[in-house]
This record gives sequence, structure tokens and C-alpha cells, in this order.
Amino acid sequence: MAIEHEFKEFKYYLQNELGLAKNTVLAYERDISTYVYYLKKYPKLKSFRELEEIHLKNYINTLKKDHLKASSYSRKISALRSLHKFLSLGKDSWTDEDLGLTLKSPKQEQRLPNVLNQEDVFMILDSIKTDTELGMRNKAMLELLYATGLRVSELLDLRTSDLHINQSYLIARGKGDKERILPINDACLNLLRDYIIKVRPKLSKAPLPYLFLNSSGKRLSRQGFFKLLKKIALEAGVYKDVTPHTIRHSFASHLLNNGVDLRFVQELLGHEDISTTQIYTHLDKKRLKEIYETSHPHVVKAKTKKNQ
Repeated sequence: MAIEHEFKEFKYYLQNELGLAKNTVLAYERDISTYVYYLKKYPKLKSFRELEEIHLKNYINTLKKDHLKASSYSRKISALRSLHKFLSLGKDSWTDEDLGLTLKSPKQEQRLPNVLNQEDVFMILDSIKTDTELGMRNKAMLELLYATGLRVSELLDLRTSDLHINQSYLIARGKGDKERILPINDACLNLLRDYIIKVRPKLSKAPLPYLFLNSSGKRLSRQGFFKLLKKIALEAGVYKDVTPHTIRHSFASHLLNNGVDLRFVQELLGHEDISTTQIYTHLDKKRLKEIYETSHPHVVKAKTKKNQ
């Protein structure tokens, strides 16, 4: 079927021309697979060349009937937009018009990220004992996570060659394999230096390039790191929901609270769009409101009277 062949061409376009992250490509692939399966109800439709607006509208109506979450629906719309834009590109395009331009995404409620206060972060970091090899590794990993705001995938994909200790920076590879340079503070550099010299050679069982290894000498897995972080947080007496992304959010929020420019934080986080970073300014406003409502004499007095 020509549509399935064209679908393969689209996947190649996402991965090799747009350079999207692997997980993004897989998500789009799942969503478009559902679309391709739906189009089979039109036996005469053999190619994307024959698509008309009515086919797309009918498919959208089936999605609406599924009562999807706004986030899931938006993702499917985004995948469809990308597909139809691809189909209309260039002189050898499959279709004459971009049907994706007719699609509208639902308005999504902006959810504020979960953030720890500075005291909670310090409690977690200070609780890690370094009298064992894995303790030294854990301390180096979590200090680095908070020092740089890395995504968990970026942290675990770090290679020893990405770390430039003498120059106090590392190279992170983010979404779409895009590189960015991140500075590292001296305290974190000392921990990393100790880990690389004293611990990593003992963990290493084979010549692997990854910086952080597990007790078996293999690359530390996402699942393993999630469990480790939760265990450390609980042992430190921090009973909030702590994930690697919580540390990343906290990193960004704490920098902004201390007066760092939003554009600089955007660069550190590797956000393509500044609007993604601006969520942390909303977070700051929420925090300011909380402080105001628990501190201003008139507000406190009014609440006290109400509760009496």
C-alpha cells in the first residue's frame, strides 16, 4: 500500500532531516499509525496524494469521540500537522496543499512544575554519604544534576569525553542531538574528579564510554536512577515527589529567584522556545503570592478573624 510506504518516508524525515529526539519520533509514529489504520476504511484511498480535507475531518471527529486528555489530543494534532506539512513540501510533494493548516489544538491548562525549595535540595545532597564507592558516585551524580539542570537522559548519556574538568564545563546532548556547553561549579568538579579517579575504574568491567556506571559496570538505567533518587530523598527526610525532572525544575527556579536572566536559563536548559522557560516566572509569581498571603499583616489578620 502506497500510504504505508509514504509513512516510512515520513519517519525518515522526522529522524534524519528534522533530527527529532528518538522518543518524539516514536510518539509521532504511534499517533500516525492510528491515522493510517483509520484510513484503511476508505478502500479506494491508496496514497496520501488522494487525501481530501473530508478524510482528515472525519478522523478528527473520531478522536473527539474518544474524549482524550487535552495533552494527548494536542500531541496527535501536532503529529498530523507534521505529517501534512511533510506531504506538501518541495516540488515532488505528495499533495498540493497542506491540510494540517486547518487543524486547531485545544487550549491546555498551564500546569506549574513541581519544585523543591533550596532547603529540601540541600537536605538531599547533604544526606549522601561518601564513605562508599557508590556513595561517592551518587553524590557526584546528584550534585551534577542540580549544578547543571540536565535532563535525566542527558545525565545518563554523558560520556567521559563530554566532561572537561580543567576547563570547568561539560557538553550535553539534548533533544535532536543538539549540543550545549554547561558550566560546572568547583565543588561539583571536585566530586567528579574524585569519582573518576577513585571509583569509576573499580566499577568499570568493560570499556564503556559512559560517565556514570552501575554496580555491574554497565550504563545506569533511567529506572535505576529514578529509584535511587527517591530512596535518597526519603532517607534525607524529604517526603515530596522527587524525580530527576523535579531537580531540573528546582535548578531553573532557584536561578531565577536569585536574579539570573531568563535568556541565560533558557540556554542552560536547552529550551528552543523562551515560552517554555517562562513557566518558571509564573512559578515565581505564585511563590510571591504565597509569601505575601502568609506575611502581610492585613492578610494574616483577616485570616485569623475568619478562623475564629
